[in-house]
Amino acid sequence: MTSAADIWDQLAALPRPTLGELFSAVRDGGEGADEPGGADRVAMLSGRIALDEGGILFDWSKTHLDRAVIARFEQLAEAMDFASLRAKLFAGEVVNPTEGRAADHATLRGTGEGAKVEEAMALIDRMGMLVEAIHQGALGEIEHLIHIGIGGSALGPALGVDALGRDLSYCDVHVVSNIDGVALEAAFAKCDPAKTLIAVASKTFTTIETMTNAASALKWLGDNGVSDPGGRVIALTANPEGAVEWGVDETRILPFQESVGGRYSIWSSIGFPIAMAVGMDDFRAMLAGAKAVDEHFRDTDGAANLVLRAAFADLYYTRVRGCQTRAVFAYDERLGLFPDYLQQLEMESNGKRVTADMQPVDGPTAPITWGGVGTDAQHAVFQLLHQGTHLVPVDFIASIAPGDELDPAHHRILLMNCFAQGAALMAGKQGADPARNYPGDRPSATILCDDLDAAALGALIAFHEHRVFASAVLMGINPFDQFGVELGKQMAKAIEQGGEAFDASTEGLLAAAGLG
Repeated sequence: MTSAADIWDQLAALPRPTLGELFSAVRDGGEGADEPGGADRVAMLSGRIALDEGGILFDWSKTHLDRAVIARFEQLAEAMDFASLRAKLFAGEVVNPTEGRAADHATLRGTGEGAKVEEAMALIDRMGMLVEAIHQGALGEIEHLIHIGIGGSALGPALGVDALGRDLSYCDVHVVSNIDGVALEAAFAKCDPAKTLIAVASKTFTTIETMTNAASALKWLGDNGVSDPGGRVIALTANPEGAVEWGVDETRILPFQESVGGRYSIWSSIGFPIAMAVGMDDFRAMLAGAKAVDEHFRDTDGAANLVLRAAFADLYYTRVRGCQTRAVFAYDERLGLFPDYLQQLEMESNGKRVTADMQPVDGPTAPITWGGVGTDAQHAVFQLLHQGTHLVPVDFIASIAPGDELDPAHHRILLMNCFAQGAALMAGKQGADPARNYPGDRPSATILCDDLDAAALGALIAFHEHRVFASAVLMGINPFDQFGVELGKQMAKAIEQGGEAFDASTEGLLAAAGLG
């Protein structure tokens, strides 16, 4: 079998036809002689994943993937034992070797090893009963929920509530992650303490930012006439004993598995605020959408696997074309937080410098993920995309069905802008002078939902989870640990405890802030 290093060398040596040439069909008598162009290329590089209602179209035809590139990546997947590692993921075996853990987030939506799926479904049912009881008044009149977490314990809930909770909301949810007291005070200002519930989301129930904010939230309830502030707390954790020790009654603790990482935990009890906002039916629909992607990813091989194909393109641009960033633009206001969510998912997972067997990586790993919302971004950053010196692969995400009931002109203009940007990046245009030249040949992919409902949101998130995993396998790295987030925390704790010397710059800053 050809080695992975040889395959990367072969990828680097392949011809690099422009997007215009690819759409015209490359017929040079060489390896690309039978390269399909035009509509055939679109058919080759587009595909749908069906959901219970509707589905999602994934179009990678405006990237530089061609048959030769795809063939090499399929060889790479074989060389890196992709099929075996994918099977381990869904079988609940260890895929996080540095911590000796499985990665069981797929079991939370019903995909994977039987006993683990059964346990996960029981925990989801337990959450559903508590959500239903709260909606029916078991904890009194609850109109507000302040959800306190950080990282995956906050980004996922914030995305879900913002995306799904605009039309129908059973509860006014505010997600607070920042230790900056301004963030918590802003949530307090929008809530009636007599009608407010506090959710504390922490895998360990020791996260200093989360627990400090939680203590302040309880004090706020007590200072404002709530006789039993602790009775208003719901704990979302993989450490139920720690929550009991902190003072939460076990009937208001919603546990999740230790083998579910924080940035993959939206499907667990960490999704409690989403269910509080939109109800368990929509939360379960989100799980079902994710399960549809799980099944496609698990059961489809080679480039026909839409997730794996996306990973091929990601690695082609990062490792072969030297692209340091990847941009994501949601042409839907409801997905305004999606780029933020992807930043953690992608960069915390694949921002590594050693392989899974502890060797230095032999090339770049995760690109820097960034993005925004169309059409706002067109008037801010698209100048660089069209005429800047950086080559930036772009993902466009949109919904055919509008999320509003205004004049259809709004949504029609939105979609026209989305599709036009991809076409313009690819085609470019010769101007009357250099300042008006658009070089074109700039890649993009388009993800087009029939409708942005709960199932589609779940499918979008799961697609990107598996995209991260596929990229990691092809690079030989472990996407499930995140030791890089710990060093700064350790040094902050050392500052708090005192007695440790730092560099002159840091010592000067501490003195200037009165912390020395």
